Amino acid sequence: MKTIKKTDIKGFTKISEGKVRDIYDLDDNLLIVTTDRMSAFDHVLKEGIKYKGAVLNNISNFWFNMMEDIIGNHLEKENFSDFPEELKKYKEQLYGRSVIVKKAEPVKVECIVRGFLTGSGWRSYKKEGEICGIELPEGLKESEEFESPLFTPTTKADEGHDENITFAEMKDFIGAKLANKIKDISIKIYNKAKEYAKKRGIIIADTKFEFGLVDGELIIIDEILTPDSSRFWPMDEYEVGRKQKSFDKQYLRDWLENTDWDKNSTPPSLSKNVQEVTSAKYLDAYKKLTGKDLLDELEL
Repeated sequence: MKTIKKTDIKGFTKISEGKVRDIYDLDDNLLIVTTDRMSAFDHVLKEGIKYKGAVLNNISNFWFNMMEDIIGNHLEKENFSDFPEELKKYKEQLYGRSVIVKKAEPVKVECIVRGFLTGSGWRSYKKEGEICGIELPEGLKESEEFESPLFTPTTKADEGHDENITFAEMKDFIGAKLANKIKDISIKIYNKAKEYAKKRGIIIADTKFEFGLVDGELIIIDEILTPDSSRFWPMDEYEVGRKQKSFDKQYLRDWLENTDWDKNSTPPSLSKNVQEVTSAKYLDAYKKLTGKDLLDELEL
């Protein structure tokens, strides 16, 4: 499988080229291609990460199908063999990393569920004693588990940084009824995933979801519970009071933090070793969560 950083599917309009995904208009549906582009700190890095797109695509499909008893999703066709003939000539760009999905009206809020005190939540707690307007008890330690998960939404920015908002602000923004429904579903998905992952030796520390509306029906869209949208920690090495090792892109973020990059200029190039370690972490996360070897599944 080649590392794919850019796609060009002729005859179809590319309506979006995000940090990771390319989206094409298929009239009634959309084609979402998950590339091997790597983003960090709101920058797309020069180097791609081999197999990353396939991991994100297939791990999302795994979770989408598991969560159907909680909420429907945008999937129409998961398997490349079921794609229209005019797309099959682009196998090198699409196989294993693409899905055909329903067109949905995105809800303009990103829905973050935090089960553990880490990342920006930890920084906010140290400074303010709260996260997104939620006051927390004194004396909590880094990586400590909350008594119950926190729901901390952000605005969904097309460019630049998403902005934290309170749940009250979310209700004002999209309406109380929809906001309450999304919060309830987000926490249900997180709790189900967390309990499943524990049995596989993984802690899901936090994650983020995106939702959309199709004919007035709420569905979950984009990606779900991937190493890009979540923090996955190895349970056997978990220890309260410090940063944790991870199966997600936190390794790469930490590597970048230890360079002299100012996060405003062009990001530094990734060494071959950093690329290979990051790729291995993504593949390992997939195997630990699903019990399957992705390279065997895709016959690569």
